[in-house]
Amino acid sequence: MDALWNSEDDPDPVKVGVIGVLLVILRGLPLAVLVFGGLFILLAVRMIERPLYGLHRPVTPYISQFVCRNAFRILGIGFRTSGELMQEPGAVVANHTSWLDIFALNARKRIYFVSKAEVANWPGIGWLARATGTVFIERDRKKAREQTKLFEERLKAGHKLLFFPEGTSTDGLRVLPFKTTLFAAFFSDELRDFMYVQPVSVVFHAPEGQPDRFYGWWGDMDFAPHLLKTLAARRQGSVELIYHSPARVSDFPDRKALAAHCEAAVRHAHALARPLASPAK
Repeated sequence: MDALWNSEDDPDPVKVGVIGVLLVILRGLPLAVLVFGGLFILLAVRMIERPLYGLHRPVTPYISQFVCRNAFRILGIGFRTSGELMQEPGAVVANHTSWLDIFALNARKRIYFVSKAEVANWPGIGWLARATGTVFIERDRKKAREQTKLFEERLKAGHKLLFFPEGTSTDGLRVLPFKTTLFAAFFSDELRDFMYVQPVSVVFHAPEGQPDRFYGWWGDMDFAPHLLKTLAARRQGSVELIYHSPARVSDFPDRKALAAHCEAAVRHAHALARPLASPAK
């Protein structure tokens, strides 16, 4: 398992208050209905979709997209994007700030996440991940060929696979060096000639008066307090997605060169989109 990223500063304390409790209820209940209601509908549709289309999912990704886009409306978090969506077959890579990234990236583009196998067994999140077609991988070199075959099947079915090359989430103030391991699969004989990779910069803008790392979720931070803090915010900030030009895998000599190219694109736009950092409060 990859080591978690940790800040030198302790996480900001979670302060809810009376108004915050009301906001948790007013936002939390509709959000729960949206997410789990959407999950129920998705599973019901998938029961019909799977025997008819197999790996192809002509309907259920739109349900996921609807849920994720409206989750931001319920939370009151602004959502905006720029850049063109990749039309070529391939993968999407992005920097990783928190669980909110999953909603943001799914809200704009029909994608399928690549995640470590342990996530499949996590309560709640694991259920959602399995239902929405997440590709679970084991970071074992002995299974590299098997996982490449899995990627090939999903990509040839028209799926856009998304992974976070940093390998962990951060405070949202930085982009960590991209790990090159998963990029190696794209250079196999089966994938290299038709694969593209589109880098995406995910930028969170904190609510007015809050520290810039407000939406960051890192280290040993628990999910529940972070969710409560997000629901209880009197003012919300926004998330911005910046889509960069897709890179053709065959244009690069190896995984390190491709990873470096994607990291540079994500890092540059992330730095330009973020305001000058202010100290944590």
